[in-house]
This record gives sequence, C-alpha cells and structure tokens, in this order.
Amino acid sequence: MATQWLKGTVKAVPSGDSLVIMGNVASGPPPEKTITLSSLIAPRLARRGTQDEPFAWDSREFLRKRSIGKEVIFKVDYVVSTINREFGSVFIGEKNLALEVVEAGWAKVRPQLGQNSGEASPYLEELEQLEQQAKQKGIGMWNRTPGAVENSIRDLPPSAVGDSTNFDAAGFANANRLKVLPAIVEQVRDGGTVRVYLLPEFQYVQVFVTGIQSPSMGRRALAPESQSSVANGEQESVDAVSTSGASGGTLTTAQRLAASTTNVEVPPEPFAREAKHFTEVRVLHRDVRIVVEGADKFSNLIGSVHYSKGDVAVDLALELLKNGLAKVVEWSARLLDEDAKRILKNAELQAKKERLRLWTNFVPPASNSTAIRDDNFKGRVVEVVSGDCIIVADDAAPYGSLSAERRVNLSSIRAPKIGNAKRKEKPANYAREAKEFLRSRLIGQEVNVVMEYSRKVTAADGPIPTPDIANGDARIMDFGSVFLPSASKAEASELAPALPVPGQPEGINVAEMVVARGFATVVRHRDFEDRSNYYDNLLAAEARAKKGKKGLHSEKEPPPDRVNDLSLPASQAQNTAMKAKQFLPFLQRARRLPAIIDYVLSGHRFKLLIPKETCAIAFALSGVRCPGRGEPYAEEAIGFMRRKILQRDVEIEVETVDRTGTFLGSLWESKTNVGVLLLEAGLAKLQPYFSADRTLEGHLLIQAEERAKKERRKIWENYVEGHDEGNVTQENNKQNQEIVKVKVTEILGGGKFYAQLASDARVANIQMQLESLRVKEKALPPVNFEPKKGDIVMAEFSADGSWNRAMVVNAPWQGASKDGYEVFYIDYGNQEKLPLSKLRPLDSAISIGTPGLALLLSLAYVRIPELEEDYGQEAAEYLSSLIGDKVFMAKVVERDTSGGKVKGQGTGTKLSVLLHDVDQANSINASMLEAGYGRIIKKSKWDSKEKQEELEKLAEFQETARKQRLNIWQYGDVESDDEDTLPPARRR
Repeated sequence: MATQWLKGTVKAVPSGDSLVIMGNVASGPPPEKTITLSSLIAPRLARRGTQDEPFAWDSREFLRKRSIGKEVIFKVDYVVSTINREFGSVFIGEKNLALEVVEAGWAKVRPQLGQNSGEASPYLEELEQLEQQAKQKGIGMWNRTPGAVENSIRDLPPSAVGDSTNFDAAGFANANRLKVLPAIVEQVRDGGTVRVYLLPEFQYVQVFVTGIQSPSMGRRALAPESQSSVANGEQESVDAVSTSGASGGTLTTAQRLAASTTNVEVPPEPFAREAKHFTEVRVLHRDVRIVVEGADKFSNLIGSVHYSKGDVAVDLALELLKNGLAKVVEWSARLLDEDAKRILKNAELQAKKERLRLWTNFVPPASNSTAIRDDNFKGRVVEVVSGDCIIVADDAAPYGSLSAERRVNLSSIRAPKIGNAKRKEKPANYAREAKEFLRSRLIGQEVNVVMEYSRKVTAADGPIPTPDIANGDARIMDFGSVFLPSASKAEASELAPALPVPGQPEGINVAEMVVARGFATVVRHRDFEDRSNYYDNLLAAEARAKKGKKGLHSEKEPPPDRVNDLSLPASQAQNTAMKAKQFLPFLQRARRLPAIIDYVLSGHRFKLLIPKETCAIAFALSGVRCPGRGEPYAEEAIGFMRRKILQRDVEIEVETVDRTGTFLGSLWESKTNVGVLLLEAGLAKLQPYFSADRTLEGHLLIQAEERAKKERRKIWENYVEGHDEGNVTQENNKQNQEIVKVKVTEILGGGKFYAQLASDARVANIQMQLESLRVKEKALPPVNFEPKKGDIVMAEFSADGSWNRAMVVNAPWQGASKDGYEVFYIDYGNQEKLPLSKLRPLDSAISIGTPGLALLLSLAYVRIPELEEDYGQEAAEYLSSLIGDKVFMAKVVERDTSGGKVKGQGTGTKLSVLLHDVDQANSINASMLEAGYGRIIKKSKWDSKEKQEELEKLAEFQETARKQRLNIWQYGDVESDDEDTLPPARRR
C-alpha cells in the first residue's frame, strides 16, 4: 500500500503522532491527508468527559511547534483498513519527524506483533534505538521525576462549547474586555468562527470574530441514532451555534435545539469552503491573540483574532474582508471603536469594487460621483474660497486665461459655509476662521494637487452659483487632495504620522491639516461612494480634533462675527455711501492700514477686509483706471491682480470716498505700489487731468505710465507719441462719431437723463476737495451770505448729507420763507429745494473754473413720453430699471444747443446718444421701443446712410411693440410718423 513521495504543507497537528497535510495548489481548498507517523503511539489528548493521558499536551506541542505551516515531503507506508487510517513517513528537509519525536521522548514505538508485522515504519530499527536512549535519559514521557506525570495532565475547566451552564461568558467578557489573551485555535467551524484554548487556563471557548460574518458551512443530516444524543446536549449543531452569532444571540435554547435536531441537510453557502480553508491555513493549531469585546447568551465570546505573519500581527477579520470572504455585520461591529470599524468597512468596500468572491455579482448603487484618473498637477494657490475649496492657477499660463485657474474642492471634508452677502446669508460658525486658516498658509504657495473624483451637484443640494444648463441646472464639482510641499515644524507636529498611500506626493495634506484644527468635518460617504485616497488619515485627524475639543468640536462659544460690510450691492448704495462717510475719518487718521484683498472687482477696484477696523470696504486705486469689462485687456488686468494681490496682506492709505461709497487711495503689496505695477504692465491708464501731487507716489505712477507708452505695452500697443487721445476725440467729434463711456446720475422724463464721463478724474478730485474742507465741522454760513440766481455755491445734498457744487436756479421759491433756495447740482444733474442753512459760499480751494460735469443726454432717434403725459411715469421707471448703476457706452448722434443759457435742470446743450450696455446685444434705445415706451422720430436731416441703417434696425423693435399693442400702442397707432405734423399729446 506504500505510495510514492509527495509534497505538501502541514495544516494541522491533531496529536503528538499525527498531522494533516494539504497539497500545494494556487486556488481553492486543496486536497489533504491525515498522516499518522508510522510505528508510533503518542499520548492521547482529552475528549469530552475524559482527561489527557500523561504528557499528551506536551507531545502534541512538540510536534505542532516543529511542523505547523512547514513544507514537508511524505509517503504512505501502510494503511490500516479497519480504522481507515494512513500511516507514513514525514520529512522536513532531511529530518525525519518520527525520529525527532521519539528522540525527544514524546512517543512510544508500536510493538510489532505477528498480525501486524507488515505494518511497520521503514525506519523501525532506528526508532527503537532512539526510544531506548530516551528512556535511559528519562526525557519527555519517560520522565520519572516525582510529580512529573501528574503535572503533565491538564486540569481542564468546564467547556464553554455546547454547555452554557458551567461557563459565565458574559462575566468573563466583562472582566477581560479589550484584554489581549494568548490562545491556540483547536477548530475552525467556518471562516468567522473558531474554537480555542485560552492560555494558560485552557478554557475552551467558541469565538465569533468581531464585526464580520462568513458564509455558513450548512448542516449535515443526522443519523436517527444520533438525534437522541443531540437532544440530550451531547453533540453541538454547527448551524445552531453559528446562527446565534449571526443574529446577535436572539434564538432561544428551544429554537437552537429544534434547529439542531432537524434531520435536513443544508448545503454550504457559496464560498463557505474557501472562507473556512482561508482561516484554517492561517490560524488552525497556531498561536493567536484574542481581544475579547463581548459575549452572547450562548456562551460564545465575541472578539478579534490576531495571528502572526513574520514579525507583524495580522487581523483575521480584516484579511477575510479584503479577500471577499466575509461581510461586515453591524450587530458585532458596534463593539469596535470607530477607527477599527472604519478600517473593516473600507476593506469590504475595496473588495466590492474589485468584485472578489462574495461580491462577484455585486452591482454598486447609483452614484452622482465619477472617479478622475491621471489628472494630477502643480500650481500656485490664487484664492481660498472657503475652508474646503481653493483655486489653483498654472503660473505658466497667461494672465486672464480662464483655463489657467482651476477650482479644487478638498476631498471628503466639509467646512462651515461661508455665506453670501447678496442673499443675506451669514457665515456659519467658524467659517471665517476656517477660510483665514487656509488663506494664511496657502495663498501664493505652490502646491501639488491629486484629483480624485467629480460629483454632479443639483439644486436639491443647495444654492448653485453657476448653474450648468446643459446638465439640467446642475454643476460639476471636482474634488482632490492638495499637498503643501513645505510647512512649518509646528504644523507638521500637529499631524500624526500618515498611513502610507502608493504614489502620495511629499508634503502635508491640506485637508488633514484643516480637519486636525477642527475647522472641517469628514464626510461619511456611502459604502460605494468615491472618497479621498487618504480617507483613513482624515478620520484619524478628526478623532484627534474631537479629543482636543478644537474648533467645531469645542464646547466654547464660537468667536463673534463683527465685520461691518461697507461694500454692499448697488441697490443699497445710498445706505452704503452714508456708512462709508462715517468711517472715512477713522481710516484717514490711521494713515497706512494693514488689509486683506478679499475680492478683485476689476483691475483697479477691490473689496478689502480691514481687521483693525473690523470692516469690509470697496476700494479703488486713486487716479488709476483699467479697461472696463468687455474692453480689450480687461480680463487680463483682473487676472494680473488676482495673481499679484488677491487675498494677500497689503497696506492701504485712504484719501477720500466717492458718492457710491468706494474709498479712494493708494495700495502696497510687499512695499510695492500696486498702481505702479498696473501702469507699468500696460494694463491701466492714469485718469485725465491727473497731477503728481494728487496722491501719494504720484510721480511714480506718471513714470510707470510713460514707460508703458514708450514700450507700447498692452493698451498702448497702437500708441503714437505726440498724438494724444484729445486729438482723436476732436477728430471723432468732427465726424459726429464720438463714443464716450458714461455713468448715469439722474433720470428725467421724456427719455432724458444726466450722466458723468466714467473716465473723468475731475469728479473724484472735486469730491475729495469738498470732503477735505470738513464743512460740517464749521460754523453756519456768513451773516451777509445771500446767494443770487445763477451763483455757484456749495450745497448739502439731503439724501446722504454730502456737500457738492450747485447752481442757484431760484431764490427764494414761491411760497417759501425768504431764505428758501432751489439749487441744481451741476456735477450730478439733481435738483432740490434747500434752506439757506444748507448752503455755503464756494471755497476758493475748489476748482471754480471747472464747468459742471453732468452731461444732459437723451435717447437718439426715439421720442419718449414726458412725465405728465400718458405712460410718461411708467417710461421713466422702466428706463431707470434698465440703467441701474451700470456704466454704458454712449455714441453721440446729435448735439442740440437749443436749450440756450443754462438755467437749471433739463436746459443747456443736449446730446442725443445711442446708449449701449457692453453686456447686452441691444441698445437701451431699442429696449425702450421694444417695450412700447417710445416711437421712432424721423427727420429729413437724418439722411446719412449710417443713420438710416440704425433707424431700420430700431424700426424692427418698434414694430414688435406695435403688433403686440404694448403700452403707448395699446389703442393702435398713436400719431403720424412725421415729427413736424404730430398732433398735440394727450395730457393727464
């Protein structure tokens, strides 16, 4: 019956003279043999109701430690058919295990009787000689020392397996919770259930591996004669015990017994054999460490099982999950701490993604996220949007290039919302602190970005700043991990050593840094949802922040948000201007103030935060103007400023504030005048009438502009020396093609309105001069002050209390006291009635010779109803809504000087213009016609080809309103197209 030599690995050692050897195959449970060492008899270990033979445990331990997990070669020497057992010779390398066991005195040599003389080891003589030597030495089981035999027999406590009455599992678990107990695994019931001896007391218990459940091995049908013994508790049922663990111990004893005695075979679940074999290969008859975490009411312990792999302790539950041979179950996972539970769930998630074994047919749930592959880059941080979002730009890309900047949301974290002033949303607690924490560390720094996933965010997730119509009112957000290559020692010391991730860039993970400070929380993703590659590190950082009660996890009240925002939208411009004027003295007295650039509104206009004064202001560079939006180089100027100063620490010096509440002055970044940088780059011009003594370092500004002109940079690319803009304007005026940029200041009826030249520096200059007089702080007007009609005076505007140049147009007005005056503000076009106490003589320091800066304009080619006519009031209101607080391009079509000498509001030279908003395709003229608030005027002198083409375009808009019978066309054609023969308009 002898066989050829075979090769295998020792899987188990049941006793001191037998081994279970498995074949070496790549996958699946391999074939295995139980080999008893030929011609040997070792002492027998205790079975139920018995005790060990002397030296049985020591004999088994010798062979176990010598051979478990070792590769061996063996052959079957003979087979005893009556007991169906194979006997053989086993070698580890060149060492015969049988010889080693006998030589150590841990087995006897079987006597050779006549009936079994052919059933002997080929090495029988050598075995007998070694046995005699061991006896003579008194070693192993031949030890004759007094008490040695008695001491070699284990005193086994009552078994906890199948006998819950003699072992208090719950008490044992409470007494030993989270303790590390040495043990030897005696049996593997399934992948997640083992039976062990707890050392040194040899308490025999069944342990469910915490947090997981492996496939069931099913149930064998019992023979009829066995059922009675099962009912008497003499034999345990595999599925009864396993079921109690899987359900958290909810089965009653009667139910368990009924399930045991049911004579029905249940086959193993898919991958059950693989899971059991996986566990057996790693822990069966091995030294392990059990961490007790709980117990069920069937005397089963619940704990983590750790085995050795070289010098490393390995968690059995984690390995089963990684290989797709178990699932996480919440009923026992809740016994673990959050970090351990997270690690198990991550392992299960990875197995799901790879569709390993149990997850072969797994279909992931629908997700709104998409993984990003191979999209890593380096760049410089130009803006911190919030505590979890930054904008990174490629330094090599040109300024103003939209593709140069990329918004990166930090993966798997959520910082408090920063709020939105326009929607009157206040920042959440710690939102400003989180943003400032990132700004102070990242702005202007070079970072490495690892893009990880994208997610579609819909309206249901909250407000969407930039809806993507193509995606159904949704936008795509890109998430990634950002690494700061260099960081201070203090920042590095805050972070625990990170778990290594393949391909991780060098440096500190910014998201981890924010979470560790308590300024963000970690998102709890759904099982199959994409997440940060460094998710475990983020959770560990959050745990440290909670323990240290930092930021959001603090029990203290959050710091108050006391920032006074003086940069509100245009709709609140009047209130903003009044507040700004109240702050002006404080800002002027402080001279140079530290500030932070919060937003770049245009190349020369910004929103600033001034921490010292706890306020936010709109700030513009005094005397410097960049191209407006839509003009050449406007976007490049904004991009230039974003890279140079956005969210940087700067210094400002405030000179004055204009009517809209925008402060004017100088700004320095790293002791460099920002106005000089803009002018030198050819991205800005000095305002007309600018003088060097007007502002600080004015001579540097002039020199910078001259250098840009000389080298023809950007906006000066077509500059011809000696041919200034004034000459060009005069030439355009000759051709009646003057185009100017204006800002409307007052709207009258009949399509007329006042406006200022947007690029006219004289407005701010005169305003600054008026503010410097501090009129409010002085006494009442002189006793002999009696202004006459036509005099230019200083008047206090009733809406905001500011002092402005004004012309007296009526003194006194009818029905008023003798000191009542009607004045016209020559720089803005407003007109109102004031008492003498609100007037002052015009100071000699004011530019007396400068004419009024308010230009009277009207919409060319169209006739708009006057205020007292039908639809006149509605037309004026609609025109006001179209104009708002914007800057327009006005093309001068005609100059009307029939107003004669200026006598007040609505008189003087009137310019007929086509008014264009750079953001709109149609002119304001066309919009008024389209809404039915005007009609085209045809004059014989408007017979040039260009004007006729403009009239034809406008006629289409008028026709639309006429067909729809809008407003003045409600009752059909209101009058003749011939302007000279129009019937008188109806009066209200």
